[in-house]
Amino acid sequence: MTETTSIESSNKQSSANMTVCRICENSDHNITHEVREMMLGLRTLHSYFECADCGCLQITEVPDNIQSFYPSDDYYSYDKVKAVSGIKGFLIKKRDRYAATGSCLLGKIMQRFQPHDKLPSLLYANVKLDSKILDVGCGAAHLLHAMKEAGFKNLLGIDPFNNEDINYDNGLKIEKKSIHDLTLNHESGDWDLIMFNHSFEHVFDQHDVLEKVFELLKPGGVCMIRIPTVTSWAWRSYGVDWVQLDAPRHFFLHSIRSMQLLADQTGLNLDDVVYDSFAFQSWGSIQYQHDIALQDENSYAVNPDKSRFNAEDIREFEEHSKELNRTKSGDQAAFYLKKPA
Repeated sequence: MTETTSIESSNKQSSANMTVCRICENSDHNITHEVREMMLGLRTLHSYFECADCGCLQITEVPDNIQSFYPSDDYYSYDKVKAVSGIKGFLIKKRDRYAATGSCLLGKIMQRFQPHDKLPSLLYANVKLDSKILDVGCGAAHLLHAMKEAGFKNLLGIDPFNNEDINYDNGLKIEKKSIHDLTLNHESGDWDLIMFNHSFEHVFDQHDVLEKVFELLKPGGVCMIRIPTVTSWAWRSYGVDWVQLDAPRHFFLHSIRSMQLLADQTGLNLDDVVYDSFAFQSWGSIQYQHDIALQDENSYAVNPDKSRFNAEDIREFEEHSKELNRTKSGDQAAFYLKKPA
């Protein structure tokens, strides 16, 4: 879980507006959907509505007990990183440096055969090893830790829902704070890159957060937001069983249009959208269609051998995902929002 206003504040806003779109303020012909909680297998129903104008899918009302849907012993983002040493660790560092920056011949070979699936998104942000990079809502900061090991020097992670600050042996620091707690050290902004890696969909006060991002970025700096998107084959095909809808943890499931509007409203330019979905959109959603929760003992995520999928099924899902990404129809994407120079 990541940035959000207080639950009381969130509920007051959502109750007052109900099905008025929080992005474009449209209230006409919006469509309501009832969605089950299926990651933990609670199967509680949660109301979402789909804006008929901008296409944004958003929760109607944030549950009072929203924090209970993030049990710390089950939620993957809280697992602390374990460093890899020896020759394996050395090769991983080289691979990750290439994946993030496009440099290092040995890393290029490693990335080809054992690719890192998240670091390549940094290439579009044109970062360098000395770029100043902030990761918002990073949990235990698996991605930042890999970047630190790969040679990035100026990194900071923040997450107000961590139990405490984290200080890794490699010098990486993760602070227990909100983006609203950060202050400027320079009048022109501090950060070259601010990242939200599958955390922005958990943010309720999205306008306020992006206004803060605008303030913190250097002129020409980039905000990279990796999120699920309803501008996708998976949402069209699976509807409320789409695995990345993830009720009630995901407050907003954006369309391309709604992200463009949000960027415009906060002074940022939407420079690019790069789709990076994978097989999860298929096997996870099919499981939900068959009432199999993500953490069920028969889930592919828990016991692949007990699941309804074999290796060939997963390969087909992966190939389908690559094609969906190529045609800009995958169920998740990285949005690159740039502050004018």
